[in-house]
Amino acid sequence: MCVAFRRTWRSHWPKTITLKYFGSLTIATIHGQISGLKASHLAALERLYRRRIPASVVITTELARTASQLSRDMRRPIGLLITRRGVIEQVLVGPGCAPTIESLAKFRVGAHSLRGLRLIRTHLHEEPLSQEDITHLAMLRLDLIGVLGVTQEGEPSLLHLAHLLPPNPEGEVCRLLKPVPFHELDLQLDTFLHTLESDLQRSATHHTVSAGTESAILVSASPRSRAEQEEHLEELSELAESAGVRVLDRVVQRTQEGYERYLLGKGKLKEMVMRALQKGADLIIFDQDLAPAQARAISEVTDIKVIDRTQLILDIFARRAHTREGKVQVELAQLRYLLPRLLGHGTSLSRLGGGIGSRGPGETKLETDRRRIRDRIAHLEREIADVARHQDQRRAKRIRQGLPILSIVGYTNAGKSTLLNTLTHSEIPAQDRLFETLDTTSRRLRFPHDREVIVTDTVGFIRDLPKDLVGAFRTTLEELRDADLLLHVVDASAVDIDQQIKAVDSILQSLNMDTIPRVMVLNKCDRLAAQEVTALSARYHAIGISALNRDSLRPLIAHLETLLPVVPSFSAPAEHPDQPPQDLALASRS
Repeated sequence: MCVAFRRTWRSHWPKTITLKYFGSLTIATIHGQISGLKASHLAALERLYRRRIPASVVITTELARTASQLSRDMRRPIGLLITRRGVIEQVLVGPGCAPTIESLAKFRVGAHSLRGLRLIRTHLHEEPLSQEDITHLAMLRLDLIGVLGVTQEGEPSLLHLAHLLPPNPEGEVCRLLKPVPFHELDLQLDTFLHTLESDLQRSATHHTVSAGTESAILVSASPRSRAEQEEHLEELSELAESAGVRVLDRVVQRTQEGYERYLLGKGKLKEMVMRALQKGADLIIFDQDLAPAQARAISEVTDIKVIDRTQLILDIFARRAHTREGKVQVELAQLRYLLPRLLGHGTSLSRLGGGIGSRGPGETKLETDRRRIRDRIAHLEREIADVARHQDQRRAKRIRQGLPILSIVGYTNAGKSTLLNTLTHSEIPAQDRLFETLDTTSRRLRFPHDREVIVTDTVGFIRDLPKDLVGAFRTTLEELRDADLLLHVVDASAVDIDQQIKAVDSILQSLNMDTIPRVMVLNKCDRLAAQEVTALSARYHAIGISALNRDSLRPLIAHLETLLPVVPSFSAPAEHPDQPPQDLALASRS
């Protein structure tokens, strides 16, 4: 039989040797520290792949003795990754060598299930399981991990085993079984794994029923101060709750300025994953935006879903968009976000490459997906262009009517829709959660002195608004450009009121709308003491109101009448004939 050795050399170990038997068309890959090994050792390692282990045992006596003797001869530990069918999936050589998530892509695993693989390693000094072993067990979602001690004579001795636990109040990730001499091991593996999987699934069912939502750990990693990061995590928590995610824990990590492969370091990332497993979290949400390279690097470390702030906001927008216009804009933003991350999004696309120059079917599939996304983006952009032309016609009609336009802007959840409802007696959905309103809404109303205006409400702003969203929603935001006056609504009870005002100012400036006259309104003043309202109003030159209290709107209405252009109401036919203009004189009634 012809045997060819193909070595894959890297700048550092672990290295990989692939033994290809052309006669049987089988390939055996030996992972890890293989430099300096004899040809006889390599051949013996390759022969390990031919062994089969019964489903009821952890490892057979014959295989344990063979691996122990070979480990002693090579003076290197050996790792065997074994499937539940008893097939050896990987042979690993050297200390610290372990499978990677990338190499286990074909073994799919759920959030509360096991991968169907166990890792048994030999150890020349008969040491117990290390913290690194426990990390591998948790990160890879293995059935079991074990360390088999090797005597000086090359015989197997004590066997240390550990397995994962369902989420529990104690926060324990795994259980260490009592070490026993290998020959005294009495574990019916198939029955044991069936019971363990049932416990995990039962825990997952209880978790789903009791919470009804996904759960997450929030992470902030930036050079900002801890206090500032805590403020940002508070907003991220509100975003998560708006998306139907239950927040289990928050983590703050100060990092150096500059690029980090994993944003907060590989070791810290593993710690976050372990914490997620302890808490029973389904995902980790970063407050910072992850670069495409960072997203790919993180996907190589963990199977737990990891998303960033932009992706979370996009998900909220996708849930809240109801009109065709809104859905198109959200989909466009999502595709623009996905395109540069496609290589690391779903490992099946990036891990199928092969052949000469890596021009295999995997790359073809990846390019096909990219092309489809680009085509879809082009189609959506044409749809948005049609919407823009329609909006231009509507704006031209409004200009011909001569009605002044009052546009309500502000930070998300500042109370803009509630204010519009109170002013116009409308019933626009308004709840105390972020990004409740995405679609632009216009209503006509009449002031007490028989003057009419058009009031528009649009999507709320937020700090560091994703650029893809700004670009996709530019058509919607263009509604603000024709406004005669902007009504800037601010949540007076917000802890970070200065940051919210600054965020709105920044977005208006980026849209070249900072020259439009503005009136600042401090909403939710009913949550503050009268002295605080007076101080804030003087500080920001604003008018204090409570959108839920019509009586508090009288000073605002009087002020708006003095600022808006004078246009007789009879000169403008109703833009919504089925909806007559609302009389603001009602606001003056006791």
